[in-house]
Amino acid sequence: MQYPIVVENLSKNYSKNEAVKNINFKISENEVLGLLGPNGCGKTTTIAMMLGLLKPTNGKVLIDGEDIEKKRISLLHKMNFISPYIELPKKLTVKENLLVYGKLYGVKNILIRIDYLSDKLRLNEFLYKKTGELSSGQKNRVSLAKALINDPKILFLDEPTASLDPETGDFVRSFIEKISKEKKMSILLASHNMNEVKRLCKKVLMMKDGCLIDQGTPDDLIKKHGKTNLEEVFLKLNRSENEF
Repeated sequence: MQYPIVVENLSKNYSKNEAVKNINFKISENEVLGLLGPNGCGKTTTIAMMLGLLKPTNGKVLIDGEDIEKKRISLLHKMNFISPYIELPKKLTVKENLLVYGKLYGVKNILIRIDYLSDKLRLNEFLYKKTGELSSGQKNRVSLAKALINDPKILFLDEPTASLDPETGDFVRSFIEKISKEKKMSILLASHNMNEVKRLCKKVLMMKDGCLIDQGTPDDLIKKHGKTNLEEVFLKLNRSENEF
């Protein structure tokens, strides 16, 4: 079986600081894999290496069997990324932003693609509004549209529903569930929302101090650690024995 994403012995050092320490995992087709850990544990560094934006100190990331470090340009069309902490150009309208990113990815029939995503993500009411004038929920949906503009096979989601109200957050999660099944995507989800992770992810990786310290399905991890929910598991694994 060939996995769309394979991470092998991946490490990243900054001088004497080991940000990521020899981690290994795979993501299969039509799988949402959760990557959990406290701030500073190495999640963002891991995603940056998987996108080919950061060179590993050791190890490699394989996308459809090819090394992302060596084949980044030819592999980029298969991937995309969303994070609420990276803003789109504020002075461009929503449609202008989607046109720019669509052209960067060489999307054919770009206007048809924008119409499709605008309908699915409820963008039509503010499609000609400047992106900087949108609410956080509206910006989030535009960012998701940008991440899907090239119809990617692989999607990286870094806290995709952070700071969203419950209705918008549920809408985004439902959309991710639906699109991942329809397109058989491979998705890596980094999130601090444990209910979101349990809902979306088949498997979870727990990360601490640059290392993978545990993994399994949400239900298996809850049972293994004798807890009632995933948040309690997270707290147990990331608190020292001396903490209350």
